[in-house]
Order: sequence, then C-alpha cells, then structure tokens
Amino acid sequence: MSQNILPQITSLLAAKGYAVVENGGGSLHIQETDSALSIQAVLEGEILFFSMTCAMVPAAKLSMPLLRKLLDANNGISTSHFQIFEFEGKTTLTLNNFCKLQSMGDDDEDDILSCLSFLLADVVTARDLLAADLA
Repeated sequence: MSQNILPQITSLLAAKGYAVVENGGGSLHIQETDSALSIQAVLEGEILFFSMTCAMVPAAKLSMPLLRKLLDANNGISTSHFQIFEFEGKTTLTLNNFCKLQSMGDDDEDDILSCLSFLLADVVTARDLLAADLA
C-alpha cells in the first residue's frame, strides 16, 4: 500500500461530508463540517493513524485523579487511546485511533469511516470528562 491511496481516502471522506486537505508526506487534515472538529491523519504503510487534540493545559493541571479518570476502563472511551505531549510549557492531550488498510475496498472504506466516527465520539466524551477538572 502506498501514498497513492491518499486521493481515494480524501475522496471517500469528502463524499461523506468531511473537509479534507492533503498536507504532503502521507498526512491529511480532516474537519468534521457540522462540529468543526479537526482530525489529523497519517498513512504509514498499511496503517492509517488518526489523532485529535482534546485539550492543551498547563502540566500542573494534570493531577493523578484526572489521569486516572482518563485511563479508567469505565469512562466511556472504548476505542481510542490517549497520548500526552509537552511543548513550550503546555501539555497537549490527544486521542488517537488507527485502522489497517488492505485493498481499499468496501471493507477498508467502512473501517476508515468507523474509526473516524469512534474517534469523534471518544473526543466528545473525553472533553466532557476533562471539563470539570480543567475549568
């Protein structure tokens, strides 16, 4: 699988109502048009990785109780995983998901759309979880 499937992925997402821009290097900027939520996607080999920012906060706000809440198996976030990045004194919390592509047939198209849908739902849940602690 190569970068030449990015146009297929872009077309699929555009047909489903997403605004999509190819950024080069196998990456896409995707925006869900109803909510304006932004997603970054990167194709590496056969794997399409999706990432969304949940929040940018001072590191001091990331208490152990908050981190436990984010990692709790019963928090409603069932398909995506968190990552924490430090940059210029801010901490960025992202939610991430991925799908393995095979031949860009109907199954792959369904996997891409499902993965993206689950990530969007998980980010809404995560932001609700974070709201009280980061206010």
